[in-house]
Amino acid sequence: MSRPPLPPFTHETAVEKVRLAEDAWNSRDPERVSLAYTPDSRWRNRSTFLTGRASIVGFLTTKWAAEHEYRLIKELWAHSGDRIAVRFAYEWRSEAGQWFRAYGNENWQFDAEGLMAERHASINDLEITEAQRMFFWDLSGPRPADHPGLSDLGL
Repeated sequence: MSRPPLPPFTHETAVEKVRLAEDAWNSRDPERVSLAYTPDSRWRNRSTFLTGRASIVGFLTTKWAAEHEYRLIKELWAHSGDRIAVRFAYEWRSEAGQWFRAYGNENWQFDAEGLMAERHASINDLEITEAQRMFFWDLSGPRPADHPGLSDLGL
């Protein structure tokens, strides 16, 4: 199964790959998201280590059951060959009603078919008030093209 764009990445194809990942994660559909990864993909997400699509689906199912109104923005940081580095932020609300903005960086490595073989994520959460939220778009779809990105928002 091929998942374009394929490495080696140009600036344009790396930006496209990052936006495709953002759109998939904003779907909050663990099965859909898992298809971007190799069957034996290895993850480090904060202090959690995972291997394989089934583990990814389980992890994301639990994550999005707890993180309500999840909205994510990713931005290309760097790329080279089969690797992409991104920075990101996402906002979410806890069951108790507390809003958070999570900030992080990810390092990705892809196989020749464009599937992500490795994902290393470092993430920090910051409590915010509802008035401090910056990510506003309909939860039924991806971030609109005219919604500001991280740099535009000063994040």
